[in-house]
Amino acid sequence: MKSHMLLLRLVLDDMGTRCCTSTTRDFKTITRRVENEGLSFLTIALPEYCGDLQKGLSRGQVVSSDFAGYARSGGLPRFLGGFLRRVFDANSGVLLEEPCIDSIQAIRQITLLFSKVNLPCSDARVEKALQGYLETERSVRENDQKLEYREIDEFKRMAALLWVHVFSTVDKNIYNVEALPKHGPGSTADKLTGNGKFNQRVWPERLENDFPFLDYLFPNLRHYDYNDESCVTFLTPEQEVPVRVITVPKTLKTPRIIGVEPTCMQYVQQSVLECILEAIQQDELCRSLVGFDDQVPNQDMAREGSLNCDLATLDLSEASDRVSNQHVRYLTGYWTHLHDGIQACRSRKADVPGVGVIRLSKFASMGSALTFPIEAMIFTTIIFLAIQQEHRTPLSRKDIESYTGKVRVYGDDIVVPVDMVEAVVSKLHTFGYKVNTEKSFWTGRFRESCGKEFFAGEDVSIVRARELLPTQRQHVREIISTVSLRNQLYFAGLWRAAKFLDGLLERLIPFPTVWPNSPGLGRHTYLGYEVQRECRYLQRPLVRASVVDAQLPSDRLDGSGALLKFFLKRGDEPFADGKHLERAGRPRSVNIKTRWVCPY
Repeated sequence: MKSHMLLLRLVLDDMGTRCCTSTTRDFKTITRRVENEGLSFLTIALPEYCGDLQKGLSRGQVVSSDFAGYARSGGLPRFLGGFLRRVFDANSGVLLEEPCIDSIQAIRQITLLFSKVNLPCSDARVEKALQGYLETERSVRENDQKLEYREIDEFKRMAALLWVHVFSTVDKNIYNVEALPKHGPGSTADKLTGNGKFNQRVWPERLENDFPFLDYLFPNLRHYDYNDESCVTFLTPEQEVPVRVITVPKTLKTPRIIGVEPTCMQYVQQSVLECILEAIQQDELCRSLVGFDDQVPNQDMAREGSLNCDLATLDLSEASDRVSNQHVRYLTGYWTHLHDGIQACRSRKADVPGVGVIRLSKFASMGSALTFPIEAMIFTTIIFLAIQQEHRTPLSRKDIESYTGKVRVYGDDIVVPVDMVEAVVSKLHTFGYKVNTEKSFWTGRFRESCGKEFFAGEDVSIVRARELLPTQRQHVREIISTVSLRNQLYFAGLWRAAKFLDGLLERLIPFPTVWPNSPGLGRHTYLGYEVQRECRYLQRPLVRASVVDAQLPSDRLDGSGALLKFFLKRGDEPFADGKHLERAGRPRSVNIKTRWVCPY
């Protein structure tokens, strides 16, 4: 804790110097609160302070309910008051005509530095999150019953208008059994190993119609034993392995809940996902409205919205868990093979810790390969339903094209025109989705989308610590994270804080100056790289540095499974890892080793 407090003090000093503001009293307040409240003050209370700042920026004024728990002087709290008074009027709390951008970024940097440290939540908070998961499931079921037939018909028409070319292409792929499946390195509900997934011999009966086991489990028909009926085990819906619900760290305030899918379901979901992504890339309109691998368009639109105040950024609460399977049915209903294929590879049950197996009304939790694209397409459809309602006339595809550059969806990060916000929010609520008002902005000049924040067109994004600071060489994960933190602080201009981390890391590992593309863990600067010796074979510079060594678990694969893995490989290039048939999966542990490496 001492090193974390020292780091925060130096961040305060750096930001204070930049804004010509004293931070001595601010650090005393932080020290006193940490002594009384512990780490939760840095990870929970300070981020709430930042939330109040962003509300004030959005509404253009600080009100009495903001910054609760902090002593006030005039209309603003004393804590971080030197920065606040460069943003808001000291007496009225009204936003200044020309607020100090550096001070806004300073407050955000100080209060959010430890907001997302990777630490497990308390048992009580985990229990609360799981109860929230069950409550959301009940809410989805109730909203399905409330949705009117008129809304459903309009939703179907809009879905057909938007996604006709995409869904027709995917429908044809599934009908012709051209959807190529794929295994990932992650864990599955049935706990098969990385290479072991290619020898799976369990297949749900309801997959068989659209995804025949002979085409998906074997490299060719010669590898299937027609005389052995036990070669493949077919599961009835009652016998299927349920999704395994788990919690993973997000913030100390609440964990993230994800669903670990069975191997066979994830295997087929990946095939449908790839078809959808390829089809969207081929449709000029659709790829301008939704994104799956590039956040920059959303970020650029957020910057534009903060500058011109014509675009709003919306964020949804529990977005994945609120996507109803009924909505997915309505979305794909006109394309029989796509509809049936998605329903076949969707898990219907989930095993919730402390509760048992429940039937799911939601489409899928985070963890399903199809959750991200399906939710994005549903949200986009609802957005244009709201726009159509505002226009009071049915939209054509040409009308939708006029909103290119004004509407974009990346998962649950949404950008829409400001004049359509009320209609969009109302329509999302009609379909059972909840807009997170604390992270949604359409008034004022602050916008946030896809990890970037802007005020009046200026980037006020900040650097976050993701792990606790290391105290010994064995803290490998913490060392790797701290190296990244140090380099981000340096390029953010927080040089005192970066220098402190230099000293901390130098006591644990060799820490030379290298370029960002060097394999060694080192400091990045604007001044080039360090040379400690020259390679006598290649005549290139070398430095002694630590490198990440992540050994994949031993997992031998041969025979039919190895051939299947070859046939499922994408592209013409050979496997990058020459030992992929001996080791596979995700590393169970990560080490660092010291060696001579090139500094670039």
